[in-house]
Formats: sequence, C-alpha cells, structure tokens
Amino acid sequence: MGGKKSKQSVADDARKSVCPDENLPTVERIRKHMTKHFGYSVLSLARRGMLDLPEELWELTELQKLNLSLNVLRSVPSSLGLLQNLVVLNLWGNQLTSLPPEIGQLRNLKVLFAYRNRLSEVPEELGCCTKLEVLSLANNQLTGLPPSLSALAGLKKLNLSHNHITHIPGCVYTMKSLVFLQLACNRLENIADQIQALADLKILIVEGNCIHSLPKMLCRLTKLELLNVDFNDIQNVPEEMHRLRRLEKLACHPLDKGLHIMHNPLLKPIKEVLDGGLQALYSYLKAT
Repeated sequence: MGGKKSKQSVADDARKSVCPDENLPTVERIRKHMTKHFGYSVLSLARRGMLDLPEELWELTELQKLNLSLNVLRSVPSSLGLLQNLVVLNLWGNQLTSLPPEIGQLRNLKVLFAYRNRLSEVPEELGCCTKLEVLSLANNQLTGLPPSLSALAGLKKLNLSHNHITHIPGCVYTMKSLVFLQLACNRLENIADQIQALADLKILIVEGNCIHSLPKMLCRLTKLELLNVDFNDIQNVPEEMHRLRRLEKLACHPLDKGLHIMHNPLLKPIKEVLDGGLQALYSYLKAT
C-alpha cells in the first residue's frame, strides 16, 4: 500500500489510456471514429500512412462519407461495393493505379475525388453512378474516359486537368448539366463543335494545351463567366466571340472571372485590339 508501481504496471496503465477500446472488436473500434456531420455518417481515415485498408471497414454499411485521402494505397478492394450508402468518397493523394469495377455499385454516390493518383483508366462501371454531381480525376495518367460515362447526365463539375488527354472524350459532350469543366495541362489540340451541347457551362478551363483555334460553336455557350485558354497556340478568335457577354473583362489571376487569352501567340490586329480590353475586342468583332 502506498508503494511504487512496477514498470510493467505503469506501461499497462499507459496502454489502456491510449487504447481504451482495445478489447472491442476491430469493426467497433473503427466505428468509434465515425461522426455525424450535417446528418451524414462520416469516417475519416486520412493521413494514416495506410498501405492497405482494414477488412472490417466494409462492414460499416451505414457510412455516407468516407475519406481515405493522403495515404499510400495502391488499390481499393472490390468490397468497396458493399458501402452502398456512400454519398461522398475521397481517394485523392494515394498511389492508386485503378479503381475497382464494383465502384459502379455505389448508386448513391454524388461526389468522387480520385485526383493525384496514378490512374491510367477509369472503369466502365463508373457510369452506373448516375447520381454523381462532382468528379475529380485530375493529376493522373488518363488518356480518355469510357463511353459509359455518358450516363452521368447529372454531373455538374468535372476536373480532368493534368492528364494525358489529346481529345476531349466524347462522353463529356453528353454531360449537359455541366457548369464547370477543367481540362488544363493536357495534350488537347482542338475543341470539337460538340462543345455547343454544354449550354449550362459557366467555367471552361483549357489552359496549358496545344489548341490552335477556337471553334465558332464555343461562342454559343452564352452562360460562360470564365473562359481560360491561356498558354495554347491560339493566333486568332472567332468573330462570334462577342456573343459571350458574361465574360466581362480580360482576366489575369487564374481564378478571376472573364477571358484568359493573352498568353498566346495572337496575331495582329487581335493582339493590338485586346490592349484596349475585352469590350474593345467585342466592338471590333461586331464591326468586322
């Protein structure tokens, strides 16, 4: 009584204080990290240095938001398809080379972040996630998208920047709910006339490609508020560009609304006219 505790006893006490739930089944230990956020069941396992995912994770079928970002995952098992209540899935910042076909079973998924991985392709089954509204596949090694993604009719935001894409995938032109399309830093050489189908588009970013000209049909996107075509090979602009009245100014900062075009080998007189601002360009185009 009143004596000193043994070193082993002190170590045991410390272990219990750090791992008070050590006697619980693993699935219950994981469940204890779940939270409720705005009514959603949320679990974050980000920044854990995980090479593999615990098998018990797939038993948490009530999960609606799952964050697995910034680990060192090289794959996601087919068991992902068991989490059919997922609304948001965050996989960015890993080393994924593929996504499992079973991702198509996540029929309630609205947001998928899979950027900054090593993806060279996307499974056709992703087209079954017809509730998707936000999809980011930036900073991967993609050369295209499967035609099945044409089914993503409700997609509003699509980020495909920093990939190896040479032509805008045909399925993109069928995503008529898009308001944001980011394709910067790919290998695009043109924009097809089908771009006119994306009538609700407000932001289009294609900077850092190899685009030689802008199609007249682009000028039918009258809801555009930000058009970034900087750092391409554009020498001229279509006469119809004056129809893009919501592009209110020449923009400089990457996030500014307006037209980003000055960092191109523009020919005279377009380059000189632009020295007077965007409205000067519009007046010139209408007069020609």
